[in-house]
Amino acid sequence: MSSIHFYLITLFPEYFSSALACGQLKKAQEKGLLHFTFINPRDYALDKHKSVDDKPYGGGAGMVMLVETLDKALQTVPSGAKKILLSPQGKLFNQKNAFNLSKQREIVLVCGRYEGIDNRLVKLHSLETLSIGDYVLNGGEVAALAVIEAVSRLLPGFMSKEASFQEESFNNFLLEYPHYTRPEEYKGLKVPEVLLSGHHQKIAKWRREKSLEITLKNRPELLFQSSLNSEDRAFLQEINEPCLGKNLYLTLLHHPVLDKFKKVSTTSLTNLDIHDIGRILRTYGLGGYYLVTPLKDQQELAKRLLAHWTTGPSSKLNKDRARALSGVRVASSLQEVVKKIQAKTGKRPVLVATSAREGDTPLVKMRELLRESPVLLILGTGHGLTPEVLQESDYILQPIGFGRKYNHLSVRSATAIMVDRILGEFF
Repeated sequence: MSSIHFYLITLFPEYFSSALACGQLKKAQEKGLLHFTFINPRDYALDKHKSVDDKPYGGGAGMVMLVETLDKALQTVPSGAKKILLSPQGKLFNQKNAFNLSKQREIVLVCGRYEGIDNRLVKLHSLETLSIGDYVLNGGEVAALAVIEAVSRLLPGFMSKEASFQEESFNNFLLEYPHYTRPEEYKGLKVPEVLLSGHHQKIAKWRREKSLEITLKNRPELLFQSSLNSEDRAFLQEINEPCLGKNLYLTLLHHPVLDKFKKVSTTSLTNLDIHDIGRILRTYGLGGYYLVTPLKDQQELAKRLLAHWTTGPSSKLNKDRARALSGVRVASSLQEVVKKIQAKTGKRPVLVATSAREGDTPLVKMRELLRESPVLLILGTGHGLTPEVLQESDYILQPIGFGRKYNHLSVRSATAIMVDRILGEFF
């Protein structure tokens, strides 16, 4: 029979008394599945005051747990045990981590307090650092309890029904479907009829779709990790209304832009910019895409190309391309684009410029803006947008490759990356 021995390094062993003395955790200990040893760093303090912390080097608020006392405490655990530090600096703990840890027989959980621990302890004992979420707690005890319960319930014999956890949230990277029990109706709210039908295939289909629907609404990023079949994707496409995408507009400036000598210039339209960004427009359900050039001959060229694909001979031969280009428009200036979007939506769009060299607005900020108002993402040709355009903009996005030495993507590639990071497949 598999069992796990947890070693808790904590200043507050009493914190765990109630949680481990009730419910399934208590039963698991009675069955011999779980064992706990509590080690208090204060027992290894080096002075008469039993000090376990001190002021941080470099100054700052708070106190830091001493490396000596924690080191001595960790020297008392088995050398082969898996050692984990609970800290908001760690990798996010998830169901996969829980499953991997359930294969361990001895696990050490170090519960930090105050501002944290002396970082030398991590290297001395090869600690793996885990976090249970993007928030700060008073200490690691709450996190340790979460890890203990998530790991323990995966042990054979812990659950009364071994199959019950197979359908739970996160086991297949999907959130679990809703549950109902008696009575069939309560305060006017009825149990879904399909659950009363006794038709197992229909019930399974309903549960799968509800699981997909809830995941899409609350944790869409999980869908990228789940194994989705063709039916799943068809259902998601049916219910996924790209509402945020409708508020996002693109404009590609051919003037004013910089040339390689950093002088203001005008560039020529390219067929690829029209087609490739037009397909991005359609794929992500964006509000519109505007080509900007003050040159009349270039405007006429763009209109002829668009007409050829949207209403001309090729519109019937390639309907997908016609749909993609149907949202592309031509304008003579950025100001004209702003007026057109304002006339369409009733709101002035937020202007967000792009640059390969500067910008400090994170992409996540775009989602916040899109929930409130239309947003115009300004793209440049040539060697980028002019300083005047950047100054007129409300925000400048962080460059895509700001952490890399080489950063020279085509505008089409950059647009695809930015739009996908802003909206994603399931946003």
